[in-house]
Amino acid sequence: MLLYVLRRILATIPVMGVVALFVFLLLHLSPGDPAAVIAGDYATPADIARIRAQLGLDRPLYIQFFSWLGRVLTGDLGTSIFSDLPVSYLIGQRLEPTIALSVLTMLITVVVAVPLGVVAAWKAGTWLDRSIMILAVCGFSIPVFVLAYGMVFVFSMELQWLPVQGYKPINEGLIPFLRSLTLPSIALSAFLIALVTRITRASLLEILDEDYIRTARAKGITERKVLMLHALRNAAVPIVTILGIGVAFLLGGVVVTESVFNIPGVGRLVVDAILKRDYPIIQGLILAFSGVYILINLLIDLTYTFLDPRIRL
Repeated sequence: MLLYVLRRILATIPVMGVVALFVFLLLHLSPGDPAAVIAGDYATPADIARIRAQLGLDRPLYIQFFSWLGRVLTGDLGTSIFSDLPVSYLIGQRLEPTIALSVLTMLITVVVAVPLGVVAAWKAGTWLDRSIMILAVCGFSIPVFVLAYGMVFVFSMELQWLPVQGYKPINEGLIPFLRSLTLPSIALSAFLIALVTRITRASLLEILDEDYIRTARAKGITERKVLMLHALRNAAVPIVTILGIGVAFLLGGVVVTESVFNIPGVGRLVVDAILKRDYPIIQGLILAFSGVYILINLLIDLTYTFLDPRIRL
């Protein structure tokens, strides 16, 4: 077990190295001179030279990379060109809304999608199964921003049940906090619910044909225990895998969702940094998102060992 964990942790090191190299080269692979782009159309050569010196672009490429990598390893992601604040500080300011939105989205996904997938597999071929699959297709087909604007129109403007936009921290009260995140989390979870539902159904259908499931039923075990204790546990590995893959969608989805609902999270920071071409922030955010995704996948790999002990071998 310990050896497996160490192998998985060591395997993430070269991955993060490749990601760091890509993030660094992002500044240099961009069309044109980044300093000239940042300086604007009316900048003088002196302004461009000053920005190049500020970014360290006047030094050899390999020196720039190792200097930047050394700062990153100490937690220094650079300084914003426009606000002159540390990138790590700016990201830290925006973390709470994004984490709250992501956690609530994943919670809704698991609570809704897994039971729907179990029911669809249990009633395979019936009208209930077909109805759930139709809903899943709709979840795949409707873009996040279309669903978000549709829910804002219905539940905020017409029914006036929920706020149109904005974010309320949890220290201002649990009810305002949940009201501000209800529509964004539902809009963001629609695609994930559809995906996890279909994977859960497919995994369970394969497991339900196994001999040990027929043996359990022959012993008189109730259908509920057969589904939950025997079938679902053995079908958990692909379900957990797809939840990990869903993190990649989640990281991209928060950018759109936070923009639609005006949530001051990391997604909004991404949009603002791109519009201003604030390269240090863009680099820091890509590196942070990549690190989170790699960490989540590492945790999922470790979860496999508890779901299926044969993976440890």
